[in-house]
Amino acid sequence: MTSTVLSGRERFKQHLRKVGSGEHTSKGMSREEAADALNLMLEGEATPAQIGAFLIAHRIRRPEPQELTGMLDTYRIHGPVVRSKADQRSPLCFGMPFDGRTRTAPIYPLTALVLLACGQPVVLQGGNRMPIKYGVTAIDLFRALDLELGGLPLTAVQDGFDRNGFALIHQPDHFPIAESLISYREELGKRPPVASLELLWTPHEGEHLLVSGFVHPPTESRAWEALKLAGETDLLTVKGLEGGTDLPIGRACITARVRNGAAERLILHPRDHGCHDADVEWSDESTWKTQALDALGNSGPLRDAVRWNAGAYLWFSGISETLDAGVSRAEASLQDGNAMDCLDQLRGWRSNLSIR
Repeated sequence: MTSTVLSGRERFKQHLRKVGSGEHTSKGMSREEAADALNLMLEGEATPAQIGAFLIAHRIRRPEPQELTGMLDTYRIHGPVVRSKADQRSPLCFGMPFDGRTRTAPIYPLTALVLLACGQPVVLQGGNRMPIKYGVTAIDLFRALDLELGGLPLTAVQDGFDRNGFALIHQPDHFPIAESLISYREELGKRPPVASLELLWTPHEGEHLLVSGFVHPPTESRAWEALKLAGETDLLTVKGLEGGTDLPIGRACITARVRNGAAERLILHPRDHGCHDADVEWSDESTWKTQALDALGNSGPLRDAVRWNAGAYLWFSGISETLDAGVSRAEASLQDGNAMDCLDQLRGWRSNLSIR
C-alpha cells in the first residue's frame, strides 16, 4: 500500500479541524503539528482564509503550552540569530509586546542603557507600530534619543552586540517572513497566538536570562511550561506595565524566577527601596525624549522608575548581590553620567557604520 503525501493546504486543513471544531470537540495540537502549522503560514502554503480561521479559532480556544513550544521551534528555524562572544557575559533577553505602548511611559530603553553601563549585555526585539494598539515601539524610542537602529543588516547588529553588548532585532529588517502575519491582526481585531509567541522567543542563541512579560496568571503558567519544553533553563516572568517587562513603581511587582523548571514567586515592593511613585503616563515622543534625557541625568519624573527597573534587573542578572545594591548601583550610573556615556557610545558606533 502506498502512503498519500498531503499538500501543505491539506495538512493545514487537518490542523484547522483540531483547533476549530468547537468547545467540546476541538483538540490541542502536538508540538510537531503546531510547528508545521506556523511554518505553513509563514511559507505562504496556507491560504488567507485558512490562516484567518486558524488564528481566530486558536485565539478563542487559547494556545496550549506544547503548541507554543512548537511555534517557538518554527521561529527558531526561520528567525534571525545573534550570538555572544566566548568571553561575553550572558545577556538579558527581553520579550515585550510587539504592538507597543500607549498608556504608560516606557522605561526599558533607559534600563538597557544603565545595564550596559554596568557591563550587562542586553537583547531587545520588536517591530514597527502594528495592530491592535499601534503603540510606540523600541525603534521609535531609540530614534527619539537620536539613535537610529532601523535598516541595519543582521551582520551590523551582531557587530554592535560584539562591541557594545547590545542588540535590537527589528522584525521588518531581520525577520521579514514574520511580517506576513501582521495584516491579520488588523483584520481580526485581536492579538493572534503569535503575539504570545513574541513574548517567549528570543533571537539570542546560547546561555541567557529570558525575561517575559505577562498580564494574566494563566498566561504566565503557560509560558513556564512552554519554555520548559523548549529547553529554556533560566526564565523571569514579569507582570509589567501593559504586559511588558517594565516593573511598575506605583504598585507591588509580581515576578517569578524559573530555573530548570522550578518557579520561585518574587513580590517586589518599590516603596521598600525608596522608589515608590505614580507610574508616568505616556504623552508623546517629544515629551518622552525630554523625560528620558532628564532621567539619564538622574532627574525628572522617570528617574525613580529607571532606578527601580535597572536596579532590579542588575540584581536579577547577578551583577548586584541584593536589590538595594542594584538600585544604588543604578543611581550611581545615572549620577556619574555612565548611562548617558553609553548612549553616546552607541550613537558613535552607529555613525561609524555609515562610514565603513
